[in-house]
Amino acid sequence: MRLAGVTGLTSAGARVSVVIPARNEGGQVCGVLERLLESVRLPCEVLVVVDSEDDPTAQVVSEFASKEPRLRLLVNEYGPGPANAIRYGIDAAAAPVAVVTMADGCDDPRQIDDLTRLVERGVAVAAASRYVAGGQQVGGPFVKGLMSRAAGRSLHLLTRVGTRDATNSFKAYSTDFIKTVGIDSRGGFEIGIELTAKAMRLRRPVAEIPTIWLDRQAGVSDFRVIRWLPEYLRWYWFAFGRRLTAEQIRAHAAARAASRLPAPPAPAADPALPTATAGSPLTPVVPRQKAAKDR
Repeated sequence: MRLAGVTGLTSAGARVSVVIPARNEGGQVCGVLERLLESVRLPCEVLVVVDSEDDPTAQVVSEFASKEPRLRLLVNEYGPGPANAIRYGIDAAAAPVAVVTMADGCDDPRQIDDLTRLVERGVAVAAASRYVAGGQQVGGPFVKGLMSRAAGRSLHLLTRVGTRDATNSFKAYSTDFIKTVGIDSRGGFEIGIELTAKAMRLRRPVAEIPTIWLDRQAGVSDFRVIRWLPEYLRWYWFAFGRRLTAEQIRAHAAARAASRLPAPPAPAADPALPTATAGSPLTPVVPRQKAAKDR
């Protein structure tokens, strides 16, 4: 596990590990971290995960961490992209509960304690929901919001999963649950709906609390709707179906991973062996069919 410029780590006794994937946030992340550390009252560790030590966020977080023992900077070794950064952060989590939240300040950090307590009470996934009474989405792309709302509400209506906002990344998870089912996502932010769908198929409890999501006030979002939509749809449909065991869920993931592996290359011809050419003794002779007049 790679740490970049971090001193004074103290994760012992943490009840929640807050995982924050970050890319090119730079100094803007300071305000987000200050509000978060002020809001979370439970013993916690905060893990900011970047893809590279060259990311402008890394130096800022390292300097912040030198004065804040709850903060750790991790350099993701699983590959680029938010899904890999989130997986890396969850794998590094020291607490039994992991909360995923964004580095852009869209999420309300005051709700991290409540989400954590829901998991401590026994739910596998606790979601901060924009689409339940008392929740709201302020700003953001219209089409993205429309698709997210339609997916969340229809999934709740048709499967009775315990949240109306399966696509929101702001969620708390039991780390034991994640170790049981694993994380298959490798691309974008579809981990939220993946783990919600797996909890549904495993018949593990999912709960939600209302949240008010505010579009980022600075910087540019890296959310890629078209590129990541197929993976969101995959997990949407996965939520439907009979109950599965943890072993069946892992077998499903292994089969899909195997299907994505490239086919092995054809063996190269051995230059030491003779090559058959037309008219050579190695060329098989096919008897000529007799013409009608020869019969």
